[in-house]
This record gives sequence, structure tokens and C-alpha cells, in this order.
Amino acid sequence: MLRIIFVGVLASLFFSSTFVLNRVMSLEGGHWVWSASLRYFWMLGFLGVWLVVTGRGKLGIQALGVFRRYFLFWILAGSVGFGVFYALITFSSVYSPGWVVAATWQTTILATPFVLLGFGRKVPLKAVALTLVIFIGVVLVNIEQASTANLTDTLLGALPVLVAAFAYPFGNQLVWEARHTKRRFIPSITHPVMDDAVCRVLLLTLGSLPLWGILILVTTPPPPSGGQILQTAIVAVCSGVIATSLFLYARHSAQSTAELAAADCTQSMEVVFSLAGEAVLLGHVAPGILGWSGIALTMTGLILYMKVQSAK
Repeated sequence: MLRIIFVGVLASLFFSSTFVLNRVMSLEGGHWVWSASLRYFWMLGFLGVWLVVTGRGKLGIQALGVFRRYFLFWILAGSVGFGVFYALITFSSVYSPGWVVAATWQTTILATPFVLLGFGRKVPLKAVALTLVIFIGVVLVNIEQASTANLTDTLLGALPVLVAAFAYPFGNQLVWEARHTKRRFIPSITHPVMDDAVCRVLLLTLGSLPLWGILILVTTPPPPSGGQILQTAIVAVCSGVIATSLFLYARHSAQSTAELAAADCTQSMEVVFSLAGEAVLLGHVAPGILGWSGIALTMTGLILYMKVQSAK
């Protein structure tokens, strides 16, 4: 359990680059569709190079075979778990600071038990109770945001993230179910590529590509700037490759529902890391009383959750 939590917290450090740099690109005039889609285009190249450099090029080729064989499954899992999730997160960065988006994103911890229940998994009642503590913290953060921005911007910054909070664990849980169980509507994929975190990220990335193509065609954004291309590359490495691989490693190391929820819970640390990153890069003023109270509740929920689970 402790190893899973440590790896999850480390992943949240790299994940925080998403919230900070998406906000930077938004303030610089970069279109949110490019901020979202370019990350995954970069990831394809980085993941391929990483597999070759680490001597797993053959495994990467086998992953392409698994993608072709279970094409519809990976389109669904990738479009929801990577596409819908990240498109909505990036859209929200246009209307809210990165640390506010990161704090709102913690509702994924509340969403996870409901996703698990939807897949027929048992969820400890204590886990649900502690996620409510985190949710209250998120509400306080957004109340403070509403006091400094108009209601429309606050809602456009918060509501898409709430949807994304369900999309991400749903996509990841689809992969977990395909790897560990046999269900009527989910293929049982026992190929060795499913045991490799980088290959799983590659498969989900490939599955998200059709959605990015549709978004680009529908929104017809202006060409991205050189700065936006570079910053999406940084996000792709830090968040898309390093953080996602670490997080999926932690999550797929879980052997029980409690350990799965614990891995998801470590994402609360993204708020602290994002706040620090924006303070350094953008010079943002520290949150007010409500903001700090919300962050404190979010972190308290995480700490109590870890104590409850480690006591088992």
C-alpha cells in the first residue's frame, strides 16, 4: 500500500505541469484544442522512442497488434479516459487558474467509488465518507474563485472538470477490467503488453487520436505558436509519459478495490504542486481564506484516507 501511495504522489508532481502550463498557454493566447491534442501527438513519438531506447521496441510493435485486434475497445477507453478527460481539463484552463482546476479535479476521488460501483466493485464506506471531505474542500476553492470572477467563467472553469473527473477513472477502469477480469462487454486481454505501463499508455493514446481529429476539424483553431508547441512537448513528457506511466503503474499494482482507490486518492497532491508552480511561473497571489481552507480539507481527506487504508 505504501509503495502504491509513494508512486502515486510522485506521479502527481509531474501531473501538476498540466495545470500550470495549460494556464500559461491560455494566457498567451494558445487555443485549448492545440494545448490538448498536441500533447498526445507528442506522446506517440516519445513513447515510441522510450520503448526502443529501453529495448522494448518489439513489445511496442506487439502493442500495435493488440490495438488492431481490440480496436473498438481501445477507441472507447482512449477517447473517454484520455480524450474527453484532457479536452475538458484544457478547456477549463481558459477560465480558471491552474491551481483551481487542479483542486476541482480532485472530485475524481469522489467519482472513483461510483465508477467502481458501476463496475460491480465493492467500495469501503469509510472511503466514500473521506472523499466527501475532499469534495467540500473543492467547493470552498470554487466559491473563492467565484468571488474573483463572474459566474459564467466560474461555471465554465468547474463543470467541465467535474465531467472529466468521471471520464478519467472510467477509462482507466476499463483497462483494469480487461486485464484482470472476464466480462460480457469487455474483452479479456491477457497479452504481455498489458503488464507494461508504457504500452498501456501507448494503447490509450492511440485510442484517443480519432477524438482529437474530430475536435480539430470541428473547432478549426488557428495554427499553434512555436511556444505552444514547445510547452505541449514539455507537458507530454512530464505529465503524459512520466506521470501517466507512474500512475498507471501504481494503479495496476493494486490487488484490491481499497488499493485502487488509494492510488487515485494521491492525486490530491496536484493542488499543492500546481499552486507552487503558478506562484513561480506566473507570480499569482496566494489563495485567500476560503482557498486555503479548501486545500487544507482536500489534504486532510488524503491523509485520513491513507491512515485508514494503511491500518488494514
